[in-house]
Amino acid sequence: MTGYANPGLLISADELSRTLSETEAKRPLILDLRPPDGYAAGHVPGALHLDLFGVSLVDTDPAPLKAFLWMIEHLFATRGVEASTPVVVYDDQSGIRAARAFWFLEHFGHPSVRVLDGGFGAWTRGGLPVTRDAAPATVTDWKGSRDAATIATWREVKAAIGRSDSVILDARSDGEYCGTTVRAARGGAVPGAVHIEWTENLGQDGAFKPASELKKMYEDAGVTPDREVITYCQGGYRAAHSYLALRLIGFPRVRNYIGSWKEWGDRLDLPIEVPKGN
Repeated sequence: MTGYANPGLLISADELSRTLSETEAKRPLILDLRPPDGYAAGHVPGALHLDLFGVSLVDTDPAPLKAFLWMIEHLFATRGVEASTPVVVYDDQSGIRAARAFWFLEHFGHPSVRVLDGGFGAWTRGGLPVTRDAAPATVTDWKGSRDAATIATWREVKAAIGRSDSVILDARSDGEYCGTTVRAARGGAVPGAVHIEWTENLGQDGAFKPASELKKMYEDAGVTPDREVITYCQGGYRAAHSYLALRLIGFPRVRNYIGSWKEWGDRLDLPIEVPKGN
């Protein structure tokens, strides 16, 4: 797929459609992360619905973080996730809902997770079958591991400020980054953060841009693969999208700050800056 270092993190609509003719044992588990009305109106055949959008965390201290991750892990198990079955996640495009589910499953150590590139929009544009039928999920007792290298807490973000071997990446809108749109106790940004809004990862068709474009965009801004990258947004959703984009182009050390600006901006003991814009 268009020169990515890790093309196996995505799956095309045509490739996914071919898996539908496989035996049940060989088919991936397909999870639709869109709002329930979208799923009810029509979805990829065999897909199960899982809307995680309103489930977020604003405190990355150890106890609340552990409890939150246990809850998310349990929700995946209620949809049939298990280590032996590949998982494909999608939303309307290559969007933040699917990217966040992808990040969760990577963090839990699932060995095979892919995002439908272009999402349900690519599926329908390809004239592929859509159904309103929905079968119940098979609940599993799946329990993932925890990959500490993929997640950041407020402590790790604070420790990364000003370090030459780290870069903090702000995936929010211009207004949020510059403090004119305030969605916490304070507006602004983590000091020294590089700002690239998550939408810049996508082409007009809602699929990820080619690797060459993504690499140039990030490296021109100083986000380079020799540095550890910590992504953040408001609640770890858009940050997960930037995490996925960087994973696609082969960045070896990327973390999602899951508490993001809602936690950081609300904590008056943490430093902020108010940039003037890009």
